[in-house]
This record gives sequence, C-alpha cells and structure tokens, in this order.
Amino acid sequence: MSGRGGVVNNIFDWYIPPECQSNSSILRLTKGLSWEVAKEPIHQDIDYYAVCGIGPGMSFANFILKNDPNIGLIGLVPCAIGSTNITLWSQGSFCYNQMVNRARIALQDGGTLRALLWYQGESDTLNLDDAELYKSRLEKFFTDARNDLGVPSLPIIQVALATALGPYMKEIRKAQLGINLPNVKTVDANGLKAGPDYVHLNTQAEAQLGQMLAQAFLEFGSYTIHNSLEVQKKE
Repeated sequence: MSGRGGVVNNIFDWYIPPECQSNSSILRLTKGLSWEVAKEPIHQDIDYYAVCGIGPGMSFANFILKNDPNIGLIGLVPCAIGSTNITLWSQGSFCYNQMVNRARIALQDGGTLRALLWYQGESDTLNLDDAELYKSRLEKFFTDARNDLGVPSLPIIQVALATALGPYMKEIRKAQLGINLPNVKTVDANGLKAGPDYVHLNTQAEAQLGQMLAQAFLEFGSYTIHNSLEVQKKE
C-alpha cells in the first residue's frame, strides 16, 4: 500500500506516471500532521524505514477528481507500513494507534471521513497459523477501526493479494475474498505485474490498482482512511 513502484535495489527512479501526478485539489497529511499538496512518494515520511516509490494513492485520488471534478479537496492520510503482519495492526498497537490518531487529526479541519483503503497480507502468508487466523483478525481490525473512528458503516475497500512472501497465499486470498461485512468491497490484484522483487507491484500496476480502488469507491453510490485513509476536506 505504501508503494514500491519504481524502486530497484533500494533506489527510486522518480518516474511519476500521468495518473499519479500532483494536483492542487489532492492533499496529504504529513508525518508532522500538517496538510500539503500530495506528491509521490506519498508514504515516504510514514514508512520511513523503506525506500518508497509509486503506490495506488495518487492514482486513486486523480481518478476520483476526473470522474467528479466538483468533489472539492481530497485529503489522503497515509498510514501504511510495509512488511507488517496483521497482528501489528491490532487494536492498541503502534500502527493501529497511529492510524486512528492521524485520522482524527485529519478531521479537525472540517473534513469528512469517506473510506479506508486496505492492502496488506503478504507477511501473513509465511505462517500457516497466521494464514488460518487471518480472516477473523482482519474482520476484527475493520470492526475496531470503524468503532474507534466513530463511523460504524465506514466504507472499506481492501485488496486481495497478487503476490506473497510465503507459501500460504491461497489461504490469505480465500480469507480476503470471503470477508462478509457490510460496506466492504474487495478489489482483486491478481494478475497485476510485480516489480523486480517479485512481491511489490511495479509502477504501472500500482497506478492501475489505484484506479480500480477508485472505481470501487465510486460504486458505493455516494462519496462515502489510506492503511491509508481518504478524507474529503471542505474548501
């Protein structure tokens, strides 16, 4: 979710595809909790132990603007941290608390919380116990996040894995595709091309995934966080 598109041997090539270009109507909440015009790589100061590249966030936001130019400002709230097991996102954990805190601060300027975008699970393919428990852990995470953010029906768009770090991708994908909670949509990344590490998506695949997430968002019927949060800000 934080994006490794264009990263080879821990070096980002700085190619920004047209779908991911900056727009004055797309903001992001920085690590320092201030708003700025979003630009790739939008997760670099959040997922700072890694070299970040292109992710799906900018493509997602640009697609929304293209299809509804009157939506106003879109605020992205990057929260993703790579190589994290779902247990590291359990209620009360550092990752979880940081996400909730950033979302709450993002709303202080009068924005409206519209959706949670979630792309995670590669690390959970390493261990069979983790794979077998993934569905219940993910459903609890979604429920806890909604309750702690005060939006019990918050639209959630998750991504079903395209790649894995371990042998249990089938089990994780089954869990993701089998989530049965209201207002949860699943976008299937299967078939999107990975980069040279064979795990993270390449630049074009990340841009395509962002558009797939945006299409799912629009299908909710009304403009309904980016492990990433998306907030529509009032102008």
